[in-house]
Amino acid sequence: MITPGLLYFAIFKYLPMWGVLISFKDYLPYRGFWNSPWVGFKHFDRFFHDPVFWLLLKNTFILAIYNIVFFFPIPILIALMLNELRVEWFKRYIQTAIYIPHFVSWVVVVGMAYTFFSTEGGIFTNMLVDAGLPKINFLMSNDWFRPMIILEVIWKESGWGTIIFLAALSGVDPTLYEAAKMDGASRMRQLWHITLPAIRSTIVILFILRLGSFLDTGFEQVFLMLNSTNREVGEVFDTYVYVNGVQQGQFSFSTAVGLFKSLVGLCLVLAANKAAKKIGEQGVY
Repeated sequence: MITPGLLYFAIFKYLPMWGVLISFKDYLPYRGFWNSPWVGFKHFDRFFHDPVFWLLLKNTFILAIYNIVFFFPIPILIALMLNELRVEWFKRYIQTAIYIPHFVSWVVVVGMAYTFFSTEGGIFTNMLVDAGLPKINFLMSNDWFRPMIILEVIWKESGWGTIIFLAALSGVDPTLYEAAKMDGASRMRQLWHITLPAIRSTIVILFILRLGSFLDTGFEQVFLMLNSTNREVGEVFDTYVYVNGVQQGQFSFSTAVGLFKSLVGLCLVLAANKAAKKIGEQGVY
């Protein structure tokens, strides 16, 4: 039964990993993968000495930290609120409503953002003007680029992120709540002393796994939101790899950039897993 899954990971996840070797080569398509000359750490050296490296690192880290601080807790809070609902049909309705945005493509989400926040007929912009407030160019502003990115992520993915936490909450023994009620514990006390400890291990594991993709800020979303005025705060590793690898054909150099990003994620996972074990949690492995 697990054979299809194993084949999927072997073919589409592990086999392509050999491709990272071209980051140590000067890859030439007409010479092929194996016959292209080895250049060692030439592309890494070029990338680390490029002035754009620090800009990319800063922008990517800021967006990644925003994701951890503002987005990661939202599915937990929503799951806790849904768990408190006692009317089943209303609970299922809310769940369905907040799951739907996950299936909307980023192209549509960014298109909606342009519809709402455009200075030329944008719904939200017109509301600001009608309220007597100054018109703000959200889509061209450096100050609003990162909040817009995070708000879009929260709207699109928060509902979907509640699935695992709701599954963990369904496994909490109901007798614990009954005993707490008999002892006079309020709903907040039950939440703090029963519900949160019950899903703490799930939160830790998902947090560790999240760190593995810490620098994955979402290529499609960021690329669609980029323009000439906000590129200084919006250019990240993913968009830089696309421009250099796909548009300019610098395959070896862009692979080196992608490998660096993956190594940072690996180091964060290892460090977070070790820290989790030190505080008594199971960790990922």
